[in-house]
Amino acid sequence: MRNFDFSPLYRSAIGFDRMASLLDAMSSSEQKQPSYPPYDIELTGEDSYRITMAVAGFEQSELDIQVEQNRLSVSGKKPEDIAQRNFLHRGIAARNFERRFQLADHVKVTDAKLANGLLHIELVREIPEAMKPRKIQISEGALLNHEQAEKVTAKKKPDTVAA
Repeated sequence: MRNFDFSPLYRSAIGFDRMASLLDAMSSSEQKQPSYPPYDIELTGEDSYRITMAVAGFEQSELDIQVEQNRLSVSGKKPEDIAQRNFLHRGIAARNFERRFQLADHVKVTDAKLANGLLHIELVREIPEAMKPRKIQISEGALLNHEQAEKVTAKKKPDTVAA
C-alpha cells in the first residue's frame, strides 16, 4: 500500500482541512485495521447503502453496533470458552473483533439484521431541506438602487410589538 502526503492540501486549500485530515486518518487506519471479519459495502439506492459483514458463529447478543460522531463501530465479543475442547483442526474464526466505518455527513443507520451468519446494516443519506438545491424564480422589472432596495426590505420586515 502506498502512503500519500496530504500536506500540500493544507497550504493551498482553505476549509478543506477536515477532508484532508479524514483522508490521512483513513489511509493510516486502513493499514492497521485487520481484515476480519470480511464485509461488503453496496449501493442499494440513490441515497441508501448496505454494509454486509460475515459474522458466522456470532449470536445477536454478542454483536454491538454504535454510531458516534459520524463513526460507525461494529464489534463482536465471544464469551470465553469454559469447556476445554480438543480441536483437530480449527478453521472457523471465533475471535473478537471491532470494525469501524467513517460515515459522511447526514448518513444515518436505519436498520440492522442478522441472518444466515451475515450482519446487514442499512444506511441512508438524508440531506436536510435547507441544504437541498432550490430553484430561484426570476422576475422582470427595473433594477432598484440602494435606497429603493432598503425601503423594500424595510416593508417586508414584520412589525415588532413591545411587550
